[in-house]
Amino acid sequence: MNKIQLYLDTADINEIIKTSNNQDVKGYTTNPSLMKKNKIRSYKKFIEYLCSKTNKPISFEIFSDNENEIYNQAIRISSYGKNIYVKIPIVNSKGKSLCKTIKKLSDEKIKLNITAVFTFKQFKEAYKSLNKKIPSIISVFAGRIADTGRNPESIIKKCVDIRKNNKIKILWASTREFYNIIQAQNSKCDIITITPEIYAKKILKNYNLEKYSTETSLMFYNDAKKLNLNI
Repeated sequence: MNKIQLYLDTADINEIIKTSNNQDVKGYTTNPSLMKKNKIRSYKKFIEYLCSKTNKPISFEIFSDNENEIYNQAIRISSYGKNIYVKIPIVNSKGKSLCKTIKKLSDEKIKLNITAVFTFKQFKEAYKSLNKKIPSIISVFAGRIADTGRNPESIIKKCVDIRKNNKIKILWASTREFYNIIQAQNSKCDIITITPEIYAKKILKNYNLEKYSTETSLMFYNDAKKLNLNI
């Protein structure tokens, strides 16, 4: 089984600072939804501050539909730190492919994280657009694929099979549970990004299931007592 790299998916500044020296955590991913959750107001200050706190790879996303604006934002974001990967969706909010802009930026040696990839076809388009000499990431949204009743492992394994360049990493994204780490390893992904909440569950890895069963029963019992239930 390959050794997968673990990234944290968060825009919580304190969480990133807290784990900056944690050897388990190899990098970070952020997105506008996480920034909204953490009430980030100044994108520039947010990026600059985090880059001053960690040298680990960290992905920041563009926030435009217009290809010229996407290009300019990507150049600007990339300039804030050598450890930055610029996240660009494979399509914009209208479903238009952004591969032309992706190719242009990659050829200009901008490190990219191609995000919101759901299909093998999209992966092939992203892979073809990237400069094979420049470190890049393609993020396959395995959790959201699974939400539709499809098996993300089979899609990712096909992606791994055609990936011939190790500078382009495949990332398991939208992680739902701790077991997804095992699935990502089985799929031979290079990276998985997980929330701090999922990372906290690492203490349960290989936990005694009978003990876990008893603890769960105790939790139900204590909660029932607090409710003062009567029949």
